[in-house]
Amino acid sequence: MNNESRITDIVDFNPPRKLKKGQIAPFIDMAALPTNERDIVEITEKAFTGGAKFRNGDTLFARITPCLENGKTGKVSNLSDEVIGHGSTEFIVMTAKDSEIDEDYVYYLARLPEFRKFAQMRMTGTSGRQRVSWQDLAEFTFAFPEPEKRKAAGVFLKTIDDKIRLNTQTNQTLEQIAQAIYKSWFVDYEPTCAKAAVLAAGGSMAEAETAAMTAISGKTAADLAAPAQNHPARYQQLADLAAAFPAALVPTDDFGEIPEGWEVCTLKECSRKIQNGGTPKRGNAEFWDDGTIPWLSSGEVCNNKILIKSKEFITQSGLDNSSAKLVPSHSTLVAIYASPTAGKCSFCAFESTTNQAVCAVVPKSGYQYFNYFYLQRQEQYYVSQASGSAQQNISKKIVEETPIFQPTKEILSVFNKIIQPIMNKQISNLIENNKLEETRDSLLPKLLNGELKQQA
Repeated sequence: MNNESRITDIVDFNPPRKLKKGQIAPFIDMAALPTNERDIVEITEKAFTGGAKFRNGDTLFARITPCLENGKTGKVSNLSDEVIGHGSTEFIVMTAKDSEIDEDYVYYLARLPEFRKFAQMRMTGTSGRQRVSWQDLAEFTFAFPEPEKRKAAGVFLKTIDDKIRLNTQTNQTLEQIAQAIYKSWFVDYEPTCAKAAVLAAGGSMAEAETAAMTAISGKTAADLAAPAQNHPARYQQLADLAAAFPAALVPTDDFGEIPEGWEVCTLKECSRKIQNGGTPKRGNAEFWDDGTIPWLSSGEVCNNKILIKSKEFITQSGLDNSSAKLVPSHSTLVAIYASPTAGKCSFCAFESTTNQAVCAVVPKSGYQYFNYFYLQRQEQYYVSQASGSAQQNISKKIVEETPIFQPTKEILSVFNKIIQPIMNKQISNLIENNKLEETRDSLLPKLLNGELKQQA
Protein backbone atom coordinates (compact mmCIF):
# COMPACT_ATOMS: atom_id res chain seq x y z
CA MET A 1 0.00 0.00 0.00
CA ASN A 2 1.29 3.45 -0.95
CA ASN A 3 1.88 6.08 1.70
CA GLU A 4 -0.87 8.65 1.96
CA SER A 5 -0.50 11.92 0.09
CA ARG A 6 -2.51 15.13 -0.25
CA ILE A 7 -5.43 15.27 -2.65
CA THR A 8 -3.88 18.38 -4.18
CA ASP A 9 -1.24 16.11 -5.76
CA ILE A 10 -3.86 15.11 -8.32
CA VAL A 11 -6.66 17.71 -7.95
CA ASP A 12 -6.93 21.46 -8.50
CA PHE A 13 -9.75 23.13 -6.55
CA ASN A 14 -11.69 25.99 -8.14
CA PRO A 15 -9.11 26.55 -10.91
CA PRO A 16 -9.26 29.94 -12.67
CA ARG A 17 -11.64 30.11 -15.63
CA LYS A 18 -12.19 33.20 -17.79
CA LEU A 19 -15.79 34.40 -17.91
CA LYS A 20 -16.83 38.06 -18.14
CA LYS A 21 -19.52 39.56 -15.93
CA GLY A 22 -22.79 39.69 -17.85
CA GLN A 23 -21.66 37.11 -20.41
CA ILE A 24 -24.36 34.59 -21.34
CA ALA A 25 -23.01 31.10 -20.68
CA PRO A 26 -24.19 27.59 -19.75
CA PHE A 27 -25.52 27.52 -16.19
CA ILE A 28 -26.00 24.64 -13.74
CA ASP A 29 -28.24 25.20 -10.74
CA MET A 30 -27.85 23.31 -7.47
CA ALA A 31 -31.19 21.60 -8.13
CA ALA A 32 -29.72 20.06 -11.31
CA LEU A 33 -26.84 18.39 -9.49
CA PRO A 34 -27.58 14.63 -9.17
CA THR A 35 -27.41 12.73 -5.89
CA ASN A 36 -26.60 9.22 -7.08
CA GLU A 37 -25.84 9.61 -10.76
CA ARG A 38 -22.88 11.03 -12.63
CA ASP A 39 -24.43 13.03 -15.44
CA ILE A 40 -25.92 16.51 -15.14
CA VAL A 41 -28.99 16.58 -17.37
CA GLU A 42 -30.41 20.08 -16.90
CA ILE A 43 -28.15 22.85 -18.20
CA THR A 44 -29.63 26.26 -18.99
CA GLU A 45 -28.10 29.58 -20.03
CA LYS A 46 -27.73 32.62 -17.84
CA ALA A 47 -25.71 35.82 -17.56
CA PHE A 48 -22.63 35.32 -15.40
CA THR A 49 -22.70 37.37 -12.19
CA GLY A 50 -20.39 35.24 -10.07
CA GLY A 51 -20.08 31.72 -8.70
CA ALA A 52 -18.37 28.51 -9.74
CA LYS A 53 -16.82 28.33 -13.22
CA PHE A 54 -16.20 25.02 -14.94
CA ARG A 55 -15.67 23.16 -18.20
CA ASN A 56 -16.10 19.63 -19.52
CA GLY A 57 -14.41 17.03 -17.34
CA ASP A 58 -14.72 19.01 -14.12
CA THR A 59 -16.44 17.56 -11.05
CA LEU A 60 -18.96 19.74 -9.20
CA PHE A 61 -19.14 19.07 -5.45
CA ALA A 62 -21.96 20.58 -3.35
CA ARG A 63 -20.45 22.12 -0.23
CA ILE A 64 -23.53 23.26 1.71
CA THR A 65 -25.98 21.40 3.95
CA PRO A 66 -28.10 19.41 3.20
CA CYS A 67 -26.84 19.06 -0.38
CA LEU A 68 -23.46 17.71 0.70
CA GLU A 69 -25.02 15.14 3.03
CA ASN A 70 -27.48 14.12 0.30
CA GLY A 71 -24.61 13.34 -2.06
CA LYS A 72 -25.07 16.06 -4.68
CA THR A 73 -22.09 15.63 -7.00
CA GLY A 74 -21.87 15.58 -10.79
CA LYS A 75 -19.42 15.47 -13.68
CA VAL A 76 -19.65 18.11 -16.40
CA SER A 77 -19.71 16.35 -19.76
CA ASN A 78 -22.04 17.95 -22.29
CA LEU A 79 -20.69 21.45 -22.85
CA SER A 80 -19.19 22.36 -26.20
CA ASP A 81 -15.40 22.17 -26.43
CA GLU A 82 -13.59 25.02 -24.70
CA VAL A 83 -16.87 26.49 -23.44
CA ILE A 84 -16.85 27.72 -19.85
CA GLY A 85 -20.01 27.29 -17.79
CA HIS A 86 -20.98 28.70 -14.40
CA GLY A 87 -23.13 27.69 -11.48
CA SER A 88 -24.03 28.04 -7.86
CA THR A 89 -21.62 29.68 -5.44
CA GLU A 90 -22.18 26.56 -3.33
CA PHE A 91 -20.26 24.35 -5.80
CA ILE A 92 -16.63 23.41 -5.34
CA VAL A 93 -15.01 22.65 -8.70
CA MET A 94 -12.55 19.74 -8.72
CA THR A 95 -10.29 19.39 -11.76
CA ALA A 96 -7.76 16.66 -12.45
CA LYS A 97 -4.21 17.95 -12.83
CA ASP A 98 -3.70 15.23 -15.45
CA SER A 99 -7.07 14.79 -17.16
CA GLU A 100 -5.81 11.90 -19.31
CA ILE A 101 -5.11 9.86 -16.18
CA ASP A 102 -7.41 11.20 -13.47
CA GLU A 103 -10.48 12.92 -14.94
CA ASP A 104 -12.82 10.03 -14.09
CA TYR A 105 -10.85 9.05 -10.99
CA VAL A 106 -11.37 12.52 -9.48
CA TYR A 107 -15.13 12.30 -9.97
CA TYR A 108 -15.32 8.94 -8.18
CA LEU A 109 -12.97 10.22 -5.48
CA ALA A 110 -15.58 12.92 -4.81
CA ARG A 111 -18.10 10.11 -4.25
CA LEU A 112 -15.82 8.12 -1.93
CA PRO A 113 -17.56 7.79 1.48
CA GLU A 114 -14.28 8.48 3.25
CA PHE A 115 -13.89 11.79 1.39
CA ARG A 116 -17.49 12.81 1.94
CA LYS A 117 -17.25 12.07 5.66
CA PHE A 118 -14.06 14.14 5.78
CA ALA A 119 -15.97 17.03 4.16
CA GLN A 120 -18.95 16.77 6.49
CA MET A 121 -16.74 16.76 9.58
CA ARG A 122 -15.27 20.11 8.48
CA MET A 123 -18.49 21.98 7.79
CA THR A 124 -18.84 25.24 9.69
CA GLY A 125 -21.49 27.93 10.06
CA THR A 126 -24.90 28.36 11.62
CA SER A 127 -27.31 25.45 11.78
CA GLY A 128 -28.98 24.84 8.44
CA ARG A 129 -26.38 26.88 6.50
CA GLN A 130 -23.19 24.97 7.19
CA ARG A 131 -20.59 24.61 4.46
CA VAL A 132 -17.14 23.21 3.86
CA SER A 133 -14.42 25.26 2.20
CA TRP A 134 -12.24 24.06 -0.64
CA GLN A 135 -9.22 24.84 1.52
CA ASP A 136 -10.41 22.26 4.05
CA LEU A 137 -11.00 19.70 1.31
CA ALA A 138 -7.44 20.32 0.12
CA GLU A 139 -6.21 18.83 3.42
CA PHE A 140 -7.64 15.39 2.58
CA THR A 141 -5.05 12.63 2.35
CA PHE A 142 -5.38 9.22 0.72
CA ALA A 143 -3.25 6.26 -0.31
CA PHE A 144 -3.48 6.99 -4.03
CA PRO A 145 -2.34 4.11 -6.22
CA GLU A 146 -0.05 4.47 -9.23
CA PRO A 147 -1.35 6.44 -12.24
CA GLU A 148 -2.12 3.36 -14.34
CA LYS A 149 -4.25 1.90 -11.55
CA ARG A 150 -6.07 5.20 -11.09
CA LYS A 151 -6.85 5.36 -14.78
CA ALA A 152 -8.03 1.71 -14.83
CA ALA A 153 -10.29 2.33 -11.81
CA GLY A 154 -11.83 5.37 -13.47
CA VAL A 155 -12.41 3.51 -16.75
CA PHE A 156 -14.08 0.57 -15.01
CA LEU A 157 -16.39 2.73 -12.90
CA LYS A 158 -17.15 4.89 -15.94
CA THR A 159 -18.34 1.79 -17.82
CA ILE A 160 -20.93 1.17 -15.10
CA ASP A 161 -22.14 4.76 -15.17
CA ASP A 162 -22.27 4.71 -18.97
CA LYS A 163 -24.71 1.79 -18.78
CA ILE A 164 -26.76 3.65 -16.16
CA ARG A 165 -26.88 6.67 -18.49
CA LEU A 166 -27.98 4.51 -21.45
CA ASN A 167 -30.81 3.02 -19.38
CA THR A 168 -31.82 6.49 -18.21
CA GLN A 169 -31.88 7.83 -21.77
CA THR A 170 -33.91 4.82 -22.90
CA ASN A 171 -36.43 5.49 -20.13
CA GLN A 172 -36.69 9.13 -21.14
CA THR A 173 -37.52 8.06 -24.70
CA LEU A 174 -40.06 5.50 -23.49
CA GLU A 175 -41.66 8.13 -21.26
CA GLN A 176 -41.98 10.49 -24.21
CA ILE A 177 -43.61 7.75 -26.31
CA ALA A 178 -46.12 6.88 -23.59
CA GLN A 179 -46.93 10.54 -22.95
CA ALA A 180 -47.42 11.17 -26.68
CA ILE A 181 -49.90 8.30 -26.96
CA TYR A 182 -51.82 9.43 -23.88
CA LYS A 183 -51.92 13.04 -25.11
CA SER A 184 -53.09 12.04 -28.58
CA TRP A 185 -55.92 9.83 -27.33
CA PHE A 186 -57.01 11.48 -24.09
CA VAL A 187 -55.99 15.15 -24.25
CA ASP A 188 -56.14 16.19 -27.90
CA TYR A 189 -58.64 13.43 -28.85
CA GLU A 190 -56.93 13.15 -32.23
CA PRO A 191 -58.69 9.96 -33.44
CA THR A 192 -62.10 11.43 -32.64
CA CYS A 193 -61.24 14.83 -34.12
CA ALA A 194 -59.99 13.16 -37.30
CA LYS A 195 -63.28 11.27 -37.64
CA ALA A 196 -65.39 14.32 -36.89
CA ALA A 197 -63.52 16.46 -39.44
CA VAL A 198 -64.10 13.95 -42.25
CA LEU A 199 -67.79 13.59 -41.45
CA ALA A 200 -68.22 17.35 -41.18
CA ALA A 201 -66.74 17.68 -44.67
CA GLY A 202 -69.30 15.20 -46.02
CA GLY A 203 -67.06 12.14 -46.02
CA SER A 204 -68.23 8.60 -45.33
CA MET A 205 -67.80 6.67 -42.08
CA ALA A 206 -65.28 4.43 -43.85
CA GLU A 207 -63.23 7.50 -44.76
CA ALA A 208 -63.61 8.81 -41.21
CA GLU A 209 -62.27 5.57 -39.75
CA THR A 210 -59.33 5.64 -42.15
CA ALA A 211 -58.59 9.15 -40.91
CA ALA A 212 -58.70 7.88 -37.33
CA MET A 213 -56.30 5.07 -38.28
CA THR A 214 -53.80 7.60 -39.61
CA ALA A 215 -54.14 9.67 -36.42
CA ILE A 216 -53.49 6.61 -34.22
CA SER A 217 -50.63 5.11 -36.26
CA GLY A 218 -48.94 8.29 -37.47
CA LYS A 219 -48.98 6.89 -41.02
CA THR A 220 -50.66 8.23 -44.13
CA ALA A 221 -53.53 6.38 -45.79
CA ALA A 222 -51.09 5.34 -48.55
CA ASP A 223 -48.64 4.00 -45.96
CA LEU A 224 -51.39 1.89 -44.41
CA ALA A 225 -51.85 -0.06 -47.66
CA ALA A 226 -48.74 -2.18 -47.05
CA PRO A 227 -49.76 -3.38 -43.55
CA ALA A 228 -53.18 -4.23 -44.95
CA GLN A 229 -51.49 -6.57 -47.41
CA ASN A 230 -48.55 -7.89 -45.36
CA HIS A 231 -49.93 -7.87 -41.81
CA PRO A 232 -53.69 -8.21 -42.11
CA ALA A 233 -54.21 -9.17 -38.44
CA ARG A 234 -52.30 -6.11 -37.21
CA TYR A 235 -54.14 -3.92 -39.71
CA GLN A 236 -57.47 -5.25 -38.49
CA GLN A 237 -56.55 -4.47 -34.88
CA LEU A 238 -55.83 -0.89 -35.90
CA ALA A 239 -59.11 -0.71 -37.80
CA ASP A 240 -61.04 -2.07 -34.82
CA LEU A 241 -59.42 0.48 -32.51
CA ALA A 242 -60.23 3.32 -34.92
CA ALA A 243 -63.84 2.15 -35.07
CA ALA A 244 -64.02 2.16 -31.26
CA PHE A 245 -63.24 5.88 -31.01
CA PRO A 246 -66.33 8.09 -31.07
CA ALA A 247 -66.96 10.21 -34.17
CA ALA A 248 -68.06 13.36 -32.34
CA LEU A 249 -67.16 15.61 -29.42
CA VAL A 250 -69.75 16.72 -26.87
CA PRO A 251 -69.56 19.60 -24.34
CA THR A 252 -69.03 19.01 -20.61
CA ASP A 253 -68.78 21.30 -17.59
CA ASP A 254 -65.32 20.17 -16.44
CA PHE A 255 -63.41 19.34 -19.63
CA GLY A 256 -64.85 21.40 -22.43
CA GLU A 257 -65.53 18.96 -25.26
CA ILE A 258 -64.74 15.24 -24.89
CA PRO A 259 -65.51 12.25 -27.13
CA GLU A 260 -69.16 11.31 -27.18
CA GLY A 261 -70.05 8.45 -24.84
CA TRP A 262 -67.14 8.99 -22.46
CA GLU A 263 -68.40 9.62 -18.93
CA VAL A 264 -67.27 12.43 -16.65
CA CYS A 265 -66.81 11.25 -13.06
CA THR A 266 -64.45 11.63 -10.09
CA LEU A 267 -61.12 9.95 -9.46
CA LYS A 268 -62.75 8.01 -6.64
CA GLU A 269 -64.93 6.24 -9.24
CA CYS A 270 -61.82 5.13 -11.15
CA SER A 271 -60.20 3.75 -7.98
CA ARG A 272 -60.69 0.84 -5.62
CA LYS A 273 -59.73 3.12 -2.76
CA ILE A 274 -57.88 6.32 -2.03
CA GLN A 275 -56.00 6.48 1.28
CA ASN A 276 -53.51 8.55 3.24
CA GLY A 277 -50.52 6.99 4.92
CA GLY A 278 -48.91 7.43 8.31
CA THR A 279 -45.62 7.41 10.20
CA PRO A 280 -44.96 4.97 13.04
CA LYS A 281 -43.54 6.68 16.14
CA ARG A 282 -39.88 7.34 15.43
CA GLY A 283 -38.81 6.82 19.02
CA ASN A 284 -40.10 3.25 19.15
CA ALA A 285 -37.38 0.92 17.88
CA GLU A 286 -39.91 -1.93 17.65
CA PHE A 287 -41.57 -0.05 14.78
CA TRP A 288 -38.41 0.50 12.73
CA ASP A 289 -35.45 -1.73 13.63
CA ASP A 290 -34.95 -4.60 11.15
CA GLY A 291 -38.13 -3.56 9.35
CA THR A 292 -38.93 -5.32 6.06
CA ILE A 293 -42.03 -3.42 4.92
CA PRO A 294 -41.16 -0.59 2.48
CA TRP A 295 -42.13 2.89 3.69
CA LEU A 296 -42.06 5.89 1.34
CA SER A 297 -41.83 9.59 2.14
CA SER A 298 -43.38 12.38 0.11
CA GLY A 299 -39.88 13.44 -0.95
CA GLU A 300 -39.40 10.13 -2.73
CA VAL A 301 -42.75 10.59 -4.45
CA CYS A 302 -41.84 14.09 -5.63
CA ASN A 303 -38.40 13.10 -6.94
CA ASN A 304 -39.26 9.95 -8.90
CA LYS A 305 -41.76 9.39 -11.70
CA ILE A 306 -41.58 5.64 -11.14
CA LEU A 307 -40.69 4.16 -7.75
CA ILE A 308 -39.00 0.76 -7.49
CA LYS A 309 -37.74 0.90 -3.90
CA SER A 310 -37.97 2.80 -0.62
CA LYS A 311 -35.19 4.27 1.47
CA GLU A 312 -36.79 3.19 4.76
CA PHE A 313 -38.62 0.15 6.12
CA ILE A 314 -41.01 -0.42 9.00
CA THR A 315 -41.91 -3.55 10.96
CA GLN A 316 -45.27 -5.32 11.10
CA SER A 317 -45.70 -3.83 14.55
CA GLY A 318 -45.09 -0.36 13.10
CA LEU A 319 -47.74 -1.01 10.48
CA ASP A 320 -50.24 -2.35 13.00
CA ASN A 321 -49.76 0.52 15.45
CA SER A 322 -49.84 3.52 13.13
CA SER A 323 -51.89 5.06 10.34
CA ALA A 324 -49.57 3.56 7.74
CA LYS A 325 -51.38 1.28 5.27
CA LEU A 326 -50.25 -1.17 2.63
CA VAL A 327 -50.44 0.22 -0.90
CA PRO A 328 -50.70 -2.33 -3.73
CA SER A 329 -48.24 -2.29 -6.60
CA HIS A 330 -49.26 -0.20 -9.64
CA SER A 331 -50.92 2.47 -7.51
CA THR A 332 -50.32 6.18 -8.12
CA LEU A 333 -48.98 8.17 -5.18
CA VAL A 334 -49.80 11.87 -4.81
CA ALA A 335 -47.89 14.24 -2.51
CA ILE A 336 -50.45 16.31 -0.60
CA TYR A 337 -48.43 18.54 1.75
CA ALA A 338 -46.65 21.84 1.20
CA SER A 339 -47.17 23.58 -2.12
CA PRO A 340 -45.39 23.56 -4.59
CA THR A 341 -44.65 19.88 -3.99
CA ALA A 342 -48.33 19.15 -3.30
CA GLY A 343 -49.81 17.51 -6.38
CA LYS A 344 -46.67 15.82 -7.64
CA CYS A 345 -47.18 12.13 -8.27
CA SER A 346 -45.35 8.89 -9.02
CA PHE A 347 -46.16 5.36 -10.13
CA CYS A 348 -45.37 2.82 -7.42
CA ALA A 349 -44.12 -0.43 -8.95
CA PHE A 350 -44.05 -2.41 -5.69
CA GLU A 351 -46.17 -2.96 -2.60
CA SER A 352 -45.32 -0.35 0.00
CA THR A 353 -46.56 1.95 2.75
CA THR A 354 -46.27 5.74 2.85
CA ASN A 355 -46.18 8.61 5.29
CA GLN A 356 -49.15 10.89 5.96
CA ALA A 357 -47.99 13.42 3.35
CA VAL A 358 -48.86 10.96 0.58
CA CYS A 359 -52.26 9.98 -0.77
CA ALA A 360 -52.35 6.59 -2.51
CA VAL A 361 -54.72 6.13 -5.45
CA VAL A 362 -55.35 2.39 -5.72
CA PRO A 363 -56.78 1.85 -9.21
CA LYS A 364 -59.75 -0.13 -10.34
CA SER A 365 -58.91 -2.94 -12.74
CA GLY A 366 -57.75 -1.45 -16.01
CA TYR A 367 -57.09 2.05 -14.66
CA GLN A 368 -53.54 1.63 -13.32
CA TYR A 369 -51.87 3.44 -16.24
CA PHE A 370 -54.71 5.78 -17.18
CA ASN A 371 -54.90 7.17 -13.61
CA TYR A 372 -51.13 7.68 -13.49
CA PHE A 373 -50.85 9.57 -16.77
CA TYR A 374 -53.95 11.59 -15.95
CA LEU A 375 -52.64 12.60 -12.52
CA GLN A 376 -49.28 13.62 -13.96
CA ARG A 377 -51.18 16.42 -15.70
CA GLN A 378 -53.07 17.56 -12.61
CA GLU A 379 -50.26 19.22 -10.67
CA GLN A 380 -51.43 22.75 -11.47
CA TYR A 381 -55.01 21.81 -10.62
CA TYR A 382 -53.90 20.61 -7.18
CA VAL A 383 -51.82 23.75 -6.67
CA SER A 384 -54.98 25.77 -7.28
CA GLN A 385 -56.85 23.64 -4.73
CA ALA A 386 -54.21 23.86 -1.97
CA SER A 387 -55.07 25.76 1.19
CA GLY A 388 -53.67 26.50 4.65
CA SER A 389 -52.00 29.36 6.47
CA ALA A 390 -48.70 27.82 7.54
CA GLN A 391 -48.32 25.67 4.43
CA GLN A 392 -50.47 25.05 1.38
CA ASN A 393 -51.78 21.45 1.39
CA ILE A 394 -54.38 19.41 -0.40
CA SER A 395 -56.58 16.77 1.24
CA LYS A 396 -57.63 13.23 0.46
CA LYS A 397 -61.11 14.60 -0.23
CA ILE A 398 -59.74 16.90 -2.93
CA VAL A 399 -57.92 13.96 -4.51
CA GLU A 400 -61.05 11.81 -4.36
CA GLU A 401 -63.16 14.52 -5.99
CA THR A 402 -60.70 15.25 -8.79
CA PRO A 403 -62.71 15.47 -12.03
CA ILE A 404 -61.79 12.77 -14.56
CA PHE A 405 -63.46 10.99 -17.45
CA GLN A 406 -63.83 7.34 -18.32
CA PRO A 407 -63.09 6.15 -21.86
CA THR A 408 -64.79 3.01 -23.11
CA LYS A 409 -63.46 -0.29 -21.79
CA GLU A 410 -62.37 -1.28 -25.30
CA ILE A 411 -60.18 1.78 -25.77
CA LEU A 412 -58.82 1.52 -22.22
CA SER A 413 -57.93 -2.14 -22.81
CA VAL A 414 -55.94 -1.33 -25.97
CA PHE A 415 -54.22 1.58 -24.22
CA ASN A 416 -53.11 -0.77 -21.44
CA LYS A 417 -51.77 -3.33 -23.94
CA ILE A 418 -49.65 -0.64 -25.57
CA ILE A 419 -48.48 1.08 -22.39
CA GLN A 420 -47.80 -1.99 -20.23
CA PRO A 421 -44.61 -3.14 -22.04
CA ILE A 422 -43.37 0.47 -22.09
CA MET A 423 -43.86 0.81 -18.33
CA ASN A 424 -42.42 -2.66 -17.66
CA LYS A 425 -39.27 -1.81 -19.63
CA GLN A 426 -38.84 1.41 -17.68
CA ILE A 427 -39.23 -0.48 -14.41
CA SER A 428 -36.76 -3.14 -15.57
CA ASN A 429 -34.20 -0.45 -16.48
CA LEU A 430 -34.63 1.24 -13.10
CA ILE A 431 -34.10 -2.06 -11.29
CA GLU A 432 -30.97 -2.72 -13.36
CA ASN A 433 -29.70 0.79 -12.62
CA ASN A 434 -30.23 0.22 -8.92
CA LYS A 435 -28.17 -2.99 -9.06
CA LEU A 436 -25.46 -1.24 -11.09
CA GLU A 437 -25.32 1.58 -8.54
CA GLU A 438 -24.97 -0.91 -5.71
CA THR A 439 -22.16 -2.70 -7.58
CA ARG A 440 -20.40 0.56 -8.35
CA ASP A 441 -20.63 1.85 -4.78
CA SER A 442 -19.47 -1.44 -3.24
CA LEU A 443 -16.41 -1.66 -5.51
CA LEU A 444 -15.54 2.03 -5.46
CA PRO A 445 -13.38 2.17 -2.28
CA LYS A 446 -11.18 -0.79 -3.22
CA LEU A 447 -10.85 0.36 -6.82
CA LEU A 448 -9.81 3.84 -5.80
CA ASN A 449 -7.10 2.65 -3.41
CA GLY A 450 -5.81 0.05 -5.88
CA GLU A 451 -6.70 -3.03 -3.83
CA LEU A 452 -8.59 -4.63 -6.71
CA LYS A 453 -5.96 -5.72 -9.20
CA GLN A 454 -8.39 -6.71 -11.97
CA GLN A 455 -11.15 -4.38 -13.03
CA ALA A 456 -12.60 -6.52 -15.82
